[in-house]
Amino acid sequence: MYHPQVSRRVAIQAGSVGLLGLGMNHLEPLQAMAAESPALPTAKNVIYIFLSGGLAQHESFDPKPDAPEDVRGEFKPIQTQTPGVMISEHLPELAKRSNKWALLRSLTHPFNEHSQGHHVMLTGRSDLPRGFNASRPNPTDHPCLASMVSKLLPRQNNLPPAAVLPEKLIHVTGRTIPGQFAGVMGADHDPWFIEASRFKTSEYIHGAFPEYGFHRWEGPTNPENYRFDAPKLELQHGMLKDRFRSRLNLLSGLDQQRRALDQAAGVENFDRFRGEAAQLLTGEGMHQALDVHEADDVIQEKYGKNTFGWSLLMARQLVEAGVRMVQVNLGNDESWDTHENAFHNLKEYLLPPTDRAVAALLDDLDDRGMLDETLIIMAGEFGRTPRIFTFNGAKSGKPGRDHWGPVQSVFFAGGGIKGGNVVGASDRQGGYPAVDPYTPEDMAATIYSALGLPETVAWYDKFNRPHQVYHGTPIRELL
Repeated sequence: MYHPQVSRRVAIQAGSVGLLGLGMNHLEPLQAMAAESPALPTAKNVIYIFLSGGLAQHESFDPKPDAPEDVRGEFKPIQTQTPGVMISEHLPELAKRSNKWALLRSLTHPFNEHSQGHHVMLTGRSDLPRGFNASRPNPTDHPCLASMVSKLLPRQNNLPPAAVLPEKLIHVTGRTIPGQFAGVMGADHDPWFIEASRFKTSEYIHGAFPEYGFHRWEGPTNPENYRFDAPKLELQHGMLKDRFRSRLNLLSGLDQQRRALDQAAGVENFDRFRGEAAQLLTGEGMHQALDVHEADDVIQEKYGKNTFGWSLLMARQLVEAGVRMVQVNLGNDESWDTHENAFHNLKEYLLPPTDRAVAALLDDLDDRGMLDETLIIMAGEFGRTPRIFTFNGAKSGKPGRDHWGPVQSVFFAGGGIKGGNVVGASDRQGGYPAVDPYTPEDMAATIYSALGLPETVAWYDKFNRPHQVYHGTPIRELL
């Protein structure tokens, strides 16, 4: 993509000069170029809802009512407000709001393993990086989408550009899932992790605590020691905000003299980190954004007073405060990995809070005039197998679906997305794309395009080497 009155060479040069190497002030003109293209609406913010474990496409956004029983499953489809578009009966609130969202039913990648799928869908890259390790993140990993947005977009209100909540993705075995960090960009570009859901256990407990906690095979479990909270951002005892600001002003004056003598690498990063810390400590907006329990009780009830609801409410408050991208991990420890007892767990514990919270997010953003400027994406690391079967060793003795990278459904809303729209299709059994296959690279390109980033954009490493951002093509049928 390039401006019709600007040559591609000039656009490439503008991208290479403006991004990261010589200051973010050059980015806004490039975004303006992209915004002038009628095919590429722009958004200010992104909320990426990530369903760790893998959402079953048959039981959510791509039902197959005419397929054999061992494919179609137990759930019935319902008609949405969009003629001809049907989704699961357990997503009734989203069905009522189909004019606000779109579906991509043909996203595909080659991986069926959790860590590989996480890395692919959190980075928007289907090629595994050099030295990839499924058990831990590596500095050679591809940058996650949140880190890419953080590096490419200017910060607002001096706040961290990207955040992840309510917890890091850490498997019950203790391994940290790769793909959720900055990787080759460097750890200083990792997203801001807001640990609001700090309950851990050696048991296989999943779901939206405390209202929807569950064991895969035992049913409801709501641990008494679980809390949903946000980190407390506090000044040292006895230090008033005015005194803190005066110290910052004094330090800034000294820094101006120091910079005249010392231009060593790393000074700008230190200043940036200190500025972020000061804003977090003194800014009322950030405190309010993190404190979901102080939100109006009617709003809390609409979202749901559980981890799913509070997480999406916090995401809305954060983008309103100025955070550019928020990744929301809906579920604890691969909650959506419905190998067994799938239909009961989806019906009772997973789909209801998701339906309620996402519908509330759409309404809340719309009511505040923020939906058109906030792009929402909801996906997992892969889909689920077309056929249902009972796994050997399944403690519940009840069937489910296995991991399945060849196809999944991805939910899009806001940020220039055309509502009531379905792009792509899976085959009759929901196992492979039937038409218009798209990749995680295309999903990532759609995010970048909606944010107004030109396809010539690049980011630069510490050796000033350029790295392309786009590895796919925006899915223009969605926009």
